[in-house]
Amino acid sequence: MKYDLGLNMKALVFGAAIAAGCILLGFQYNDWLYPFSAIGLLYAGYGQGNIKMGTLMGALASTPIAILFLEGYFGQPSGFFVTETGIYAVVGLIILVGAMVGFVGAWTKRSREKAMIEYEKQQKIGKNKNKKKKAEVQKTNEKTTFVDKIFKK
Repeated sequence: MKYDLGLNMKALVFGAAIAAGCILLGFQYNDWLYPFSAIGLLYAGYGQGNIKMGTLMGALASTPIAILFLEGYFGQPSGFFVTETGIYAVVGLIILVGAMVGFVGAWTKRSREKAMIEYEKQQKIGKNKNKKKKAEVQKTNEKTTFVDKIFKK
């Protein structure tokens, strides 16, 4: 028996790498690059076979972001977030947001596939009418005198 979980490892690895890369570039150069890490999480969710796997892979792809938070790439936490409970809360929130973004990516893929199927149905409805009209127009094989002059041997 073969089970298809709908797991796409390439999308997971590249999505996690894009997410972590945007965080590292944001730390190194400009802070406005941090939100672009969501592109990697969207890709990790979009590449999966179904919504459940997309959500799970979005959460899994957000673990490099949580590790970068623990290493201090988001700056030094203060107040409540210095405590152990605060740090666990932030890590859990990062993984939860990653799961939600992965869900959105997988949901977008499912919606796109449905739209493509609907588009194909619409294209099939009008095909038969156009073929009959084209066939009637192409039945005339009358040659003009100009064409006869060109193809004379």
